Amino acid sequence: MRTAWHLHDGTPWMPRRAGWGSLLASVCLLGCAGGPRPSAQPGPPLGAAAASVAAPAPAVSVTAPAPSLAEPAARSAPAGEQALAQGLKAYQSAQYAQAEAQLKLALRSGLTAPADAAQAHKHLAFIYCTSRREALCATAFKAARAADAKFALSKAEAGHPMWSQVYRKALGLK
Repeated sequence: MRTAWHLHDGTPWMPRRAGWGSLLASVCLLGCAGGPRPSAQPGPPLGAAAASVAAPAPAVSVTAPAPSLAEPAARSAPAGEQALAQGLKAYQSAQYAQAEAQLKLALRSGLTAPADAAQAHKHLAFIYCTSRREALCATAFKAARAADAKFALSKAEAGHPMWSQVYRKALGLK
């Protein structure tokens, strides 16, 4: 047995198929429909009771939390390290043009750790080799070794078909 639901005026209630998505879109559009609203002009003074109810909430600013007493204040990473991090992130996201620009910026800005400079050169070599710029690829592998004498590709990296031969030839490996 189905229960019939009726609206207050007696018309039967029927569920709509539009769903929550159209309701949400309507609400969002209503909020944007008027465009920017002018700021409110000051009006007559309100009573104490009305002022506590009608007063707008203070603006909330979003800032980074203050460092706790237990941890030392974080230092801003040098520009080279920031650019390296952004370049590696772009590389991992397959945004190779952006990665190349950030890695070059990291090297120009100065990387204090030899391993960081080697990482930047290595990823530039990968980008160069995959874009068929073998001479630049070989130069980048040599620069990685010059930056860090311990530089070497992992076994998986060294076996990659796009740069394995260039890597071995550039560093004199067999």
